[in-house]
Amino acid sequence: MTTADHLDLDDAPVVRARHFGLAVAALAMGGFAIGTTEFVTMGLLPQISRGVDVSIPTGGHVISAYALGVVVGAPVLAFLGARLPRRALLVALMVAFAVGNAASALATSYAALMAARFAAGLPHGAYFGVASLLAASMATPGRRGRAVAAVMLGLSVANVVGVPAGTWLGQNFGWRSAFWVVTVLGVVTLALVLAFVPSCPGDGQASGRRELTAFALPQVWLTLVAGAIGFGGMFAVYTYIAPTVTEVGGLGESAVPVFLLSFGLGMVAGTWVAGVMADWSIFGSLLIGSAGLGLTLVLFWLAAPAGWLALPVVFLITALGSVLVVNLQLRLMDVAGDAQALGAAMNHASLNVANALGAWLGGLVIAAGLGYRAPALVGVALSVLGFLVVVLSAVVHRRNTPSTQSARTGASV
Repeated sequence: MTTADHLDLDDAPVVRARHFGLAVAALAMGGFAIGTTEFVTMGLLPQISRGVDVSIPTGGHVISAYALGVVVGAPVLAFLGARLPRRALLVALMVAFAVGNAASALATSYAALMAARFAAGLPHGAYFGVASLLAASMATPGRRGRAVAAVMLGLSVANVVGVPAGTWLGQNFGWRSAFWVVTVLGVVTLALVLAFVPSCPGDGQASGRRELTAFALPQVWLTLVAGAIGFGGMFAVYTYIAPTVTEVGGLGESAVPVFLLSFGLGMVAGTWVAGVMADWSIFGSLLIGSAGLGLTLVLFWLAAPAGWLALPVVFLITALGSVLVVNLQLRLMDVAGDAQALGAAMNHASLNVANALGAWLGGLVIAAGLGYRAPALVGVALSVLGFLVVVLSAVVHRRNTPSTQSARTGASV
């Protein structure tokens, strides 16, 4: 089963774009802006914590606030916006995103920053869901899967370019400067979407009742839980990578952007590998991704005191994490049935539950005095739990799938 067939994209109507490449690039720019703001906070956590006069574990809750904004915004905005014209909805989402990041840059207290980060996270999941559906509708049959992947690539590139650059900028010119840059990126995305993305009607048959049917499907919940728990292991480490590099690894603050670059390169590599693995087996890829993530987190716990020797390990963490994420997206969009808008958005809600959970649990063990290496062991436990949920999902799938259908779709299972 191909990725395009798996997502049922070839049945979608075509919306003609005058410049298809520029239209997809405009959508990917939004992903770049969103990826930058989501992850740059982790690289600047010590500076942000000092700036609002809180400890680093308490400052980690700022990351959780953004993640919770995604969790709340993804289903609510997908539910409310399913019938709206898609380009208009993207414009509204990007305006809200820019305002949220400007408020983050202007925040003068911990409480104000928490509220601003929550607001900035609200458009995140809905943007990726709508942008993916719009990219698919602009592409010709047979190329829609690649169009969706191109939009998601903006998120990966953000971790190679935007996050390290934003971290360096924040370290040298103040952490607020990073959020101002993200605000500008949001405005640029807004202009590009208006210039190159064609007008596209919403789904006239969509309804709140239809979208909510996804939540009645056991496989949807199993997939969401697998992401929310299993991917939390990566965030337990990623959230506190800056103090781990400096306090445990003994390196200077200038090393932090290098580690973030390694995270980003791993994400890009893992995203490419994930597509190849998905053609072989979705469940096999999920099992390898979750188990491999757990093993690399053990390696990080061992290598963290060795400074630069931990650099290739963080590459492997996000490479295997990306294999998990991409295949979770494919699986979720497949099992969501007719609720495509909600299904496309909810994967990002699930992953940001993982973000909040990993950051919170990592902060707890640090605050308990167990040190900055301890979140890696928290991550191992979360990865093991996620692996077990994937196994349960596979067992339920095989029990509920007729043998003839299993034979036809065996390549994807």
